[in-house]
Amino acid sequence: MGSRKGNSRAMTGSDNIIIDTTERILNDLCDPQTINNSNDEKWRSVLWGALEENGLTRAWIPEKFNGVGANVADGFEILRIAGQFAIPVPIAETLLAGWLLSETGLTVPDGMLSIAPVNEHDTITITDEGTLKGTAHQVPFGRDVKQIVVLLEEDDRSFLALVNRTDCSIKQRDSHASEPRDSIVFDRVQPLQCTETSLTKDHLLRMGAAIRCSEIGGALQHILNIAVQYSKDREAFGRPISKFQAVQHNLAQLAGEAAAAVSAASSAADTINSGEGFNDAGFLEIASAKIRAGEAAGKGAAIGHQVHGAIGYTTEHILHRYTQRLWSWRDDFGGESVWAVRLGEFVAANGAEQLWPTIAAR
Repeated sequence: MGSRKGNSRAMTGSDNIIIDTTERILNDLCDPQTINNSNDEKWRSVLWGALEENGLTRAWIPEKFNGVGANVADGFEILRIAGQFAIPVPIAETLLAGWLLSETGLTVPDGMLSIAPVNEHDTITITDEGTLKGTAHQVPFGRDVKQIVVLLEEDDRSFLALVNRTDCSIKQRDSHASEPRDSIVFDRVQPLQCTETSLTKDHLLRMGAAIRCSEIGGALQHILNIAVQYSKDREAFGRPISKFQAVQHNLAQLAGEAAAAVSAASSAADTINSGEGFNDAGFLEIASAKIRAGEAAGKGAAIGHQVHGAIGYTTEHILHRYTQRLWSWRDDFGGESVWAVRLGEFVAANGAEQLWPTIAAR
């Protein structure tokens, strides 16, 4: 469950093909203003087709499983760039689903995928007949995907299953960004594939949290860019509002929040890439990153709207596409309070005398 550096030499270095490809596709097909002004969703299939055709949805799948074989760090960079475009398709969920399946040795299908469960309180079990039972809440893009990868728990054992979305009952719910966060009901659902796995719900939640941190960091970087540009273009009392000290102070704060989120996300991604993501050191990094990125999402969204004034809330302006996703992403796979409680329990279990040595060792 560590890095696959040996499979991805062609993908790394100063001229990273996979990163360049991501930026090119999203610049061409995922311009937020173009999508914002669109009267239909024809762009969705075109965008997804390009991502899939270029292997970006299979970046974390080894070549032997018909994947790209990029290393973990490259996948997180794809997601940071996706955050910069407020990407409205489930590339993050599909990447994570592919990682789970390939780590377990299962076949990874084409098409949009999602994962379940995505919070620590939901448990899906496997019956004696080999069917799935339980409910997973707030599943990202649940109604939009073809199939769902499900982490099952039964008697201290874990299983990974792939199921058809149409075999499940769905209670539709939307996120702050009006994207699906559905409740998926598994009522004796027969899986397409199912096998025991060494992965646990904790692996799933840690990877999901790190993924959302990368997207949050990318989104905040772009919010900073558009806020700075707007402050230069918008005039009040005969001069650009960027000349006012209060606005400069807000922009400086926004830059700090964006930098903090990107730094925290990079730290979590590096820990997973190095193979330490699922030990105690990895927990410390990922929990801290999700807490800090979540805080940055809240503060950064507020500052972005302060700089833009009321215009940032209108449907014509792209700012709301970013801030609404920030509010959604900060809650996915556990919000700040969930990870803060887990982090507090971790510190308490290890004893106060171990806190500083653990922090200083990172």
